[in-house]
Formats: sequence, structure tokens, C-alpha cells
Amino acid sequence: MREHIERIKQAVVAGKHKEIESLVQKAIDDHVELNMIINKALIGAMDIVGEKFAANEIFVPEMLVSAKTMKMGLTIIKPLLTDVSSETKSTILIGTVNGDLHDIGKNLVIMMLEGAGFTVIDLGTNVNVEKVIEKVAELKPDILGLSTLLTTTMPEMQKVIKVLIDTGLRDKVKVMVGGAPVDSRFSEKIGADGYGKDAGDAVLLAKRLLSGS
Repeated sequence: MREHIERIKQAVVAGKHKEIESLVQKAIDDHVELNMIINKALIGAMDIVGEKFAANEIFVPEMLVSAKTMKMGLTIIKPLLTDVSSETKSTILIGTVNGDLHDIGKNLVIMMLEGAGFTVIDLGTNVNVEKVIEKVAELKPDILGLSTLLTTTMPEMQKVIKVLIDTGLRDKVKVMVGGAPVDSRFSEKIGADGYGKDAGDAVLLAKRLLSGS
């Protein structure tokens, strides 16, 4: 079993998307538990990828290939999942704030969060405050992620947090922010729970927020 897990993990880290499906299928055929394949091999590999990215050992292109490889492996497993479920690390609602149409950074963060085992709901771009609040109330996510690339739309993040407070929802969801013009000082100023400087850091931040550390 350990051999299967290590081969799958190494394939994801190396971005060997042509090999991953056969490796996962072989593990399934040899009766390796699906949860083990998902959590120890696929998600475990993306944890390593995140660490390498944070240490500048790999860059965005390599990370994207690894994320694609992980998803291909997961595609093989999903049809077999009935009562079996992965050890999900809770739900994250994420979107680019009102007035900003940029989504490359947001999409990269989503891929890394999904690779780390989170359930991610993408609100898209140019999301107004009302829609964000509506979805927080409806979906009850553990974390709300807000992204922007424009300095002119940074105040939208503060507006979201203010309305969360006014509607009594602020204590029910952690808020993390990110994007090129955002930093930790701005995050503290607007009352967010944390700031992720990049996709790898966003994963680490989400884990910290959920663990309470």
C-alpha cells in the first residue's frame, strides 16, 4: 500500500499527468482504501507542492501542472465514492470583489485550496457586497476569501466585513484577503482574520484559521 501511495504522490509533485491515471487505477485494483489515495497520496502531494512553492523551489507553471495532475487522479476516484468521503478541511467561499474582473490569482488559489482538500465555492469576479452576504448566509462557509488586483477596489473588502458585522454574520465566518495591492497591515486595518501573499500562503492561512492557531 505504501508503495502505491508514494508513487502517486511523486507523480503529482513531478506533474506526471500522463502517468497519474494508471497509477491511481493500479492502487484501486490492489484494494488500497480510497481515503488513503485521496488524503495521503493526492492531497499529501499538494501539501508538498505548496511547501516547495512557498520556498521558491517551484513556480506557478509547475504548481499548475501538479494541480492538474492531482485533479486527473481524483477524477478516477470520484465515480467510486458513495459512502466514502475524503477528510475535507471544510468549506471556503471565494470571490473577486466588486469592480474587479481579474481572476487568474483567485483561480490559482482555488486550485491550491482544492488540492489541499478544501471544498471551494467560487463566486467569480466583480461580486457585489449584497451577493457575498447572501451567499455567506445561505452556504454558511467556514472561510470567506476576498481577492482584488486593483487598489481602487480594496475598499470593497472593508465594506463586506462591515456588512457581515451589521448582519450578525461576522462571528460565523473567518475572512481572509489577498491580491497584489493587499498586505497584512491592510488586512488588520479592515478587520480581516488574515492575509495570504500567494496561493501557497493562502492554503497555510486557511489551515491556521480553522485550527484556531
